[in-house]
Amino acid sequence: MMSSENRSDFSASCSSISEEARAKINLALHVTGQRPDGYHLLDMLVTFTDHGDRLDFMRSPTDEFTLSGRFGETLAGDGCTNLVLKARDLLREAIGPLAFPVRIQLEKNLPVASGIGGGSADAAATLRGLMRLWGTSLPEEALAALALKLGSDVPMCLASRPLIARGIGEKIEPVPELPVLAMVLANPLKGVSTPEVFRQLATKNNPALSLPPSRPLAADWLAAIAAARNDLEPPARELVPEIAAISAMLQANGALLTRMSGSGATCFGIFATMAAAEDAAAALHDARPDWYFQATETVSGGA
Repeated sequence: MMSSENRSDFSASCSSISEEARAKINLALHVTGQRPDGYHLLDMLVTFTDHGDRLDFMRSPTDEFTLSGRFGETLAGDGCTNLVLKARDLLREAIGPLAFPVRIQLEKNLPVASGIGGGSADAAATLRGLMRLWGTSLPEEALAALALKLGSDVPMCLASRPLIARGIGEKIEPVPELPVLAMVLANPLKGVSTPEVFRQLATKNNPALSLPPSRPLAADWLAAIAAARNDLEPPARELVPEIAAISAMLQANGALLTRMSGSGATCFGIFATMAAAEDAAAALHDARPDWYFQATETVSGGA
C-alpha cells in the first residue's frame, strides 16, 4: 500500500478516471459437478472483448451514481442492488476513511443479465477504478476474496484477460497464448433465468474441459474451442427458442463457429476477419433491428 504522501499526490492528480468493463465470453463452459451447498462446479475457457460498458469515477461532495447508454434504463430501478454500488461499499469498508465520496457514471452498453458478465464486469471495473481514484490497493488475496463476495464471475472480470476458470469461478489460470478473435455478439433481448437453466440441466457431472497441450496457431484454437461445449446451451434453448434462431442466423452470415455464452441468451459467432464480423453484424441488424448485434474483437492473451 502506498504512503500517505504519495497517496495524496496520486488522488489529487487523478480527480477523474475511467475504466472499461469488457464483455466476458464463455468460449466453453463445462458443468462438472455440484457442491453440497448447491453451487455448481465449472470448467470454463473465458475471453473478453473490446466492447463493453464504461465507468467514470470522480471526486464528489457526496456519493452519486448515474446511468447512461443503450441499456441504462434497464438498471434505472436497480439502484439499491446494483453491483457497482455493492463493490463501492465493500471496497470502502475494506479501505476505511481514505475512501472519500465519489460520483460514478455507468455507461451501460451491454444487455442486462445476458450471459456475458455485464454486472460482474461493472463490479470488477469499479474495484479497479476506485482503487486508482482513492490511491490505494488491497493485498491480492484480500482483493480476490472481496471480488468473490460480489459474485463468482467478478474475480475473472478483474483480470479481463483470456483464462481458464474452475471451481465456482475462483480458480483462475491465465491463457496468454489465446489469440485475438473477431466475433459478433448476438442477443434476442429476451431474458433467460440462470437458476432455471441449471434446474433444467440433464446431467451435472459432465467431462471436464480438455485442451491440447500445444496450440500455437489460431486454427488450432478454433478446433479446440469447437471440440468443447457449453453444457447450459441445450436447456437454455428449450427455455428461449430464439437462442437457436440467433445461432442459425450467425452461421448463415458466415460464422466459423457459434455458441451461447454463459447461461444465455447472448450467442457469439467467430469470424475469419473483423471486416467479415462487421459485415455480418450490419446484415443481422438489418434483418432484426429489434435485437442486439455487436461486432467486436477479443483481447490478446499476452496483452
